[in-house]
Amino acid sequence: MPKEIIVNHTERETRIALLDNTTMSNFFVERTTGRSIAGNIYLGKVVRVLPGMQAAFVDIGLDRTAFLYVADASYDLSHFEFMVDEDDDLDFDEKWHKREISYSIEEIIKEGQEVFVQVSKEPFGNKGARITTHISLAGRNLVLMPTLNHIGVSRKIQDERERQRLHEIIERLSPEGYGFIARTASEGKEEDDLRGDFEYLTRLWETIKKKKSEADVPELVHEELGITLRTMRDLYTEEVEKIIVDSKEEYDRISQFMSEFMPDAEHFLELYEKYEPIFDHYGIELDVERVLNRKVWLKSGGYIAIEETEALTAIDVNTGKYTGKKNLEETILKTNLEAVKEIAYQLPVRNIGGIIIIDFIDMEIEANRDKVFNALNEELERDRNKTKIQKISEMGLIEMTRQRTGKSLGKILCETCPYCEGSGSVKSGKTICNAIFRKLERETINELAEAVCITVHKDIADCLLEEERGTVEGLESRLNKKINIKVNNYFHREHFEITYL
Repeated sequence: MPKEIIVNHTERETRIALLDNTTMSNFFVERTTGRSIAGNIYLGKVVRVLPGMQAAFVDIGLDRTAFLYVADASYDLSHFEFMVDEDDDLDFDEKWHKREISYSIEEIIKEGQEVFVQVSKEPFGNKGARITTHISLAGRNLVLMPTLNHIGVSRKIQDERERQRLHEIIERLSPEGYGFIARTASEGKEEDDLRGDFEYLTRLWETIKKKKSEADVPELVHEELGITLRTMRDLYTEEVEKIIVDSKEEYDRISQFMSEFMPDAEHFLELYEKYEPIFDHYGIELDVERVLNRKVWLKSGGYIAIEETEALTAIDVNTGKYTGKKNLEETILKTNLEAVKEIAYQLPVRNIGGIIIIDFIDMEIEANRDKVFNALNEELERDRNKTKIQKISEMGLIEMTRQRTGKSLGKILCETCPYCEGSGSVKSGKTICNAIFRKLERETINELAEAVCITVHKDIADCLLEEERGTVEGLESRLNKKINIKVNNYFHREHFEITYL
């Protein structure tokens, strides 16, 4: 299917949408004030070693100290997470996978020690960034591992002849002592096509080493490419027919990058100069609004509800308005299968990662449960991020994990509700009114004042003057005090004040 990359750039933020046959299949946003730090390289200092956690905290100059796990400070590649595109499933010799860590964090890391590290995972919630001492630099076709003398080929390249051919090219061109991995994009590329990556990455590493020698501690030594150039490097494939940018500044930056690393693709780049905003022109703005909704409707009339919590994401499948045509089991199966496609679409578009629990509608027939599980497995194979999925339970639950690559779209574009503080609910009007009545009865007995003023939010004032009017009048009579209701719309809905006149 034809694909297009649409780039909307302003001085405040950059938004990028990947269209697959006019449907948005991926969406990325990066703001000037909240740029991603994944892939950045720092010279840091160990501030604390935790033997009980087999980890260390490292000051790299951010608000929170970064987290260095023993496996990320060792040379055991079975635990090694490379800072490359998630689409590349990296392959290593079996001898590396069979090795086990036989030493502890305190044997290799000391407090006060300077460490040269790369951010492998963004800070998330209250957690600091996760870092690794294994530096990796991604090019268009290759990944340089300057600290490991090893050659690898992406597992996504399955043809054995092609794997061997790439291995031989890397062996022939790589400088002594450096490790390289052929990315998925290198499949079918000739030696001359790959030589540019070798030269660029080794030159970049020499520059980084020089900066490191002159850096103070803690200090940023190398900053990863911005979102636009990362997208060009990692998402551009032969299926992309157009790259359309609405900013001359960003257009020039992409053009220069392409001329150096992707000269064959430069003619696909277009500058959008129409008056209508680019995301409106391609219908993307509405798609972005829809992916922020909690409830997503299915074509049949069913829907899925997506709830992100601190620990996990819960997805609930419901039949909604769909009543089916024949029998209940068939209706449920059709809704669940429809939900599978929507879930597989929503996860990457919203960039949801971590633990995910999917509550499908209960199915009595085991064969139907297998159909839903297999369908989900098949859909998730297209996901660029790694996923692991457990068999569907008798209750219709599926537990799965999806590799987290930063904040979800909801976390970036939204903030916690100041009323419910993320719980998704606030006290009802009647509950707040009853709290006011209890406080009045408890405190007014000893008050000599002739009147009471209750200051509340407008919604609660309406409840007191309408639904609870009889209760208010009864209290006035029993307490022998006039009760006045005052509105303050700046109050939190659950906040109230009682003053005595």
